[in-house]
Amino acid sequence: MTSDTETMRNHWWWRPGWSVGRRFYTWHLTFEHQDDVHRLAAKYRAALAPLGDSVTLIPDQWLHLTMQGIGFVGEATEKDVDAIVAAAEQQLAAVPAFDVEIGPAVIDPEAILLHVHPDERVRRVRNSVRTAIGDVLDEVPERADRFTPHVSVAYSASDGSAAPVAAALAGLDLAPARAQITSAELIVLHRDHQMYEWETYATVSLG
Repeated sequence: MTSDTETMRNHWWWRPGWSVGRRFYTWHLTFEHQDDVHRLAAKYRAALAPLGDSVTLIPDQWLHLTMQGIGFVGEATEKDVDAIVAAAEQQLAAVPAFDVEIGPAVIDPEAILLHVHPDERVRRVRNSVRTAIGDVLDEVPERADRFTPHVSVAYSASDGSAAPVAAALAGLDLAPARAQITSAELIVLHRDHQMYEWETYATVSLG
């Protein structure tokens, strides 16, 4: 476990454009039926549970690797979204399925996250999705850089010192999880309940 911060801040402030009821089209990698990822996340949840309401623990159902947004529902049209899916099917057919390792934990100012490595193929998936978006939209949202593949296991739900989180994780020596990446998911995301929850719009298989 390493720490990139001495202080924590509440992750659940409302970012520009977001409010209760808003939904957002975005591409993620998700981890349904990935038992080893769930094994590792459960260990971290158990270690962090004594911190109570100061952290939001992420259940297996909502574990994800954030990839690339498209836009809010009502602003991005369904016609364009469907065209992006079709373009992504072509792009991702050229990307073979691959395995990654996830972990160990890093304490970020707003989350306890697990880096994903090696990350080159994850970046290739994202770049392919960005190409698909660019085939349909005049401008690809979000920057191509500032992307670090990771899976969060908890979010900070309060402001304060990072020391309690570091103490809770001190001494943990957990084997990284292994995950097989076989598809990318376009989801419709919301954060109404201080949790990232979603419905799957489309699943696009890798080649």
